[in-house]
Amino acid sequence: MLADLHTTRQRLLAGQTSASTEIGRAMAIAQSPHCQHAFLQTSFDQARTDAMAADVGRQPLAGLAVSVKDLFDVRGQTSCAGSVVLADAPPADQDAVAVARLRAAGAAFIGRTNMTEFAFSGVGVNPHYGTPANAAATDVPRIPGGSSSGAAVSVATGAAFIGLGSDTGGSIRIPAALQGLVGFKNTARLVPLDGTIPLSSTLDTACAMTRSVRDAILAHEILAARRVTRSAAPLSAYRLAVTPTLMLDGADATVARAFERTLQTLRAAGARIEEMALPELGELAGMQASGSFAAAESYSWHRRLLQDKADQYDPRVASRIQRGAAMSAADYIGLMQMRRDWIARIEQALLGFDAVLSPTVPVVAPPMAEVAPGAERDEVFFRINGLLLRNPSVVNMLDGCAISLPCHTADELPVGLMLWHGAMRDDGVLNLALQIEDLLQKQ
Repeated sequence: MLADLHTTRQRLLAGQTSASTEIGRAMAIAQSPHCQHAFLQTSFDQARTDAMAADVGRQPLAGLAVSVKDLFDVRGQTSCAGSVVLADAPPADQDAVAVARLRAAGAAFIGRTNMTEFAFSGVGVNPHYGTPANAAATDVPRIPGGSSSGAAVSVATGAAFIGLGSDTGGSIRIPAALQGLVGFKNTARLVPLDGTIPLSSTLDTACAMTRSVRDAILAHEILAARRVTRSAAPLSAYRLAVTPTLMLDGADATVARAFERTLQTLRAAGARIEEMALPELGELAGMQASGSFAAAESYSWHRRLLQDKADQYDPRVASRIQRGAAMSAADYIGLMQMRRDWIARIEQALLGFDAVLSPTVPVVAPPMAEVAPGAERDEVFFRINGLLLRNPSVVNMLDGCAISLPCHTADELPVGLMLWHGAMRDDGVLNLALQIEDLLQKQ
């Protein structure tokens, strides 16, 4: 099992390892076959310099390796968002806010990670730069999950301790679930998006993947420039909900087994878990039928590029962006009003609960061959993409927060448990996740 950032920093402080050793190990993994297609650009020389210059005692990231999804600006580098369309764009003259905060905390940026083009799918396939393979799969090559595909592989292989990414409909939590990682989607407003290439200005969230919940808390505190209020309340103090509406539909055998086993473990440890009907979740399909905010807002951003470079886009991505052209201003305003009403009703239903538990995604990672680029596989691709996005996108529409943490056993493909709630409930979700992670690791 790979050490997390907290453990490695303690070893640095104790003189049991060195900055040179740790950054050297990260670079070796990043160049190994395990990370094929995970990085679009590496910055090893600068990472080594930054690692050696870090103040281990004062900087929480201590010069340890961090990867950056290709839609965040890093000064002196061009942000392409996993596309060839922006290849001739000028380099950024300053860091994105999220990048600047990580840099100030002592991050050694090891490279820019691959992603679904313009972050537009939960599968992780990229026809331009290749698709990184799921680092947790050992039977056949499986999808990494998206859109933060390379970020997940960088963390799962050990090339980075934190994978900076974004989550618009699950782009952090999906790859985390499929590769056995922790992925935390904070309330969107807590981390500024300045210096990022947008997918949806309404739903985009800057956040990260890590190897442990305590690392997720640290990453969030840095990115949001705030302290998480910690709680020592026992698991029995939390009132938790499980809803059969939508979230469990179509769950495969591995996911269903892991989720039910986890609920039994939590109940045995004293957790109060209640089944709750949440019929409002059934309204999402209708709200998103026209492509929702992602299609409308991405089309607004891409429409001029599409006039000249439509043939350079991944066809699967272009088709989803172009759906936004059909949404009128009246439809868009109506969707905003529907969302506000929907959020109010969900939040009312969740009053008195500390979190909702659900599978992060209802299936384990499918084989990559099923969804590889090619029109003959488009039907399967879009079906799987819809399944992967379904559960996590609930939280983005809710303007809420959620964390995915592993709940599978060693003989199973990775399965994610999602803890979620409405806006600004981040600290409660994180504190609960710490307890559940500790309990599951003792099994």
